Amino acid sequence: MAFPSAPDSDDDINGSGGLLARESAGDNAPALSISEISQLLKRTVEDRFGFVRVRGELSGVKRAASGHLYLSLKDENAKLDGVMWRGGVQKLSFRPEDGVEVIATGKLTTYPGRSNYQIVIDRMEIAGEGALLALLAKLKARLEGEGLFDPARKKALPFLPRVIGVVTSPTGAVIRDILHRLSDRFPTRVIVWPVLVQGQGAGAQVANAVRGFSNMPADGPIPRPDLVIVARGGGSIEDLWGFNEEDVVRAVAECTIPIISAVGHETDTTLCDFAADLRAPTPTAAAELAVPVQAELAAFVADLNARQRRALARQLSQAKERLEARSQRLPQPQALLQGQAQRVDDLADRLRRALVHRTEIAGSLLARHAGALRPALLSARVARERERLAAQRLRPETLLQRIDHARGKVDALDRLRRSLDPKAPLQRGYVLVTAPDGHVVRSRADAATHPALRIEFADGTLDVATDLASLPPRPAPKPRPVASPPGQQELF
Repeated sequence: MAFPSAPDSDDDINGSGGLLARESAGDNAPALSISEISQLLKRTVEDRFGFVRVRGELSGVKRAASGHLYLSLKDENAKLDGVMWRGGVQKLSFRPEDGVEVIATGKLTTYPGRSNYQIVIDRMEIAGEGALLALLAKLKARLEGEGLFDPARKKALPFLPRVIGVVTSPTGAVIRDILHRLSDRFPTRVIVWPVLVQGQGAGAQVANAVRGFSNMPADGPIPRPDLVIVARGGGSIEDLWGFNEEDVVRAVAECTIPIISAVGHETDTTLCDFAADLRAPTPTAAAELAVPVQAELAAFVADLNARQRRALARQLSQAKERLEARSQRLPQPQALLQGQAQRVDDLADRLRRALVHRTEIAGSLLARHAGALRPALLSARVARERERLAAQRLRPETLLQRIDHARGKVDALDRLRRSLDPKAPLQRGYVLVTAPDGHVVRSRADAATHPALRIEFADGTLDVATDLASLPPRPAPKPRPVASPPGQQELF
């Protein structure tokens, strides 16, 4: 077998066809590890692109459980991966979604685990008003599909709220306009929940304020509003963007208190307007929609009161006229009672004659039966009844005879009792055999089933055992003397 010979020159050593890689002294291209070259590339990219602003369309937006945001930025010809750490995500003023064109600010770096480069985003903004409007239209379509803007779920406003809650900035001109308008129309108690109305965190504060009013107890130390006004002055779409955030829209839609949205001027429209129960073109108009004019309401009540008095007076006048007209058609009271008075006189005369006639009939009946009520006849009848009573008195002979008859019946029953007494035969030598449980033993088979029996004599009882093995042994009988045969002498 032939083995290759050692190289004779440096060309063989450095040639591309060598088998073993060797490094010689002074070599200016040493071999680098994968980690080393990855670190070199990372430092080069980060030093060269330490601050960049990239414009592109979001794609593959995904928020991890840790809160970090992973996405891609793309245009017509290229794609760049990106990551935004949780701290930066929390500062975003909009919700990143696929298809939104943004401008991302950050630095480029590499990710050795996948051998690619990416941008670490510090700040992300929507690229122009057109992209912002596109994002707004997309968000509106999604929330409308969920039914948050359905007119059927909107609540009616109270006619005269006792307490009004206002969500706005406490230092702006909006709250002053609302308070001034309310004081002019109908002075009402107002509770202001101060919030930011633009900038970072404005949407979260507005949403928390609306939920705070909705969750207030009815009997708490602070009265619960009957109506809530969400108000802000006019501005650009960027200034009003806080009222387009999804959290604000959901809070307004879920509020249990009727809400008036008064954001911006008449031409400004936000998603909060669609979710509210009523949209007002301006904050001042919201105050006008919230309460009626007190003077107009008082005039209306006074007019109703006057109309009520006139209606009552007219009804009384008409009733009086009808009463007078009908009273003229009624007959005189004397004419109504003449027939009844004549009938009473007729009945009184008939009653007098009937009493006299009844008295005469009763007198004739009394005279007819007076002869049967003479004293001699009554005395004779009493004597006859007395004799009948004496004949019915009890005689001793009759009673004694009945007593003897009853005594004979009792004696016969006693003899029958004695003849039926089960212990009477004991006097004649018979015995009564009973089991231990007390029932009478009438046969030998029944007696054999009991280990012991009780025998009752006339003069007492005796317990016996049916099992002979349980009886004590009987003593052996004594031998009887046997007579010796004749002619044999006795040995003892």
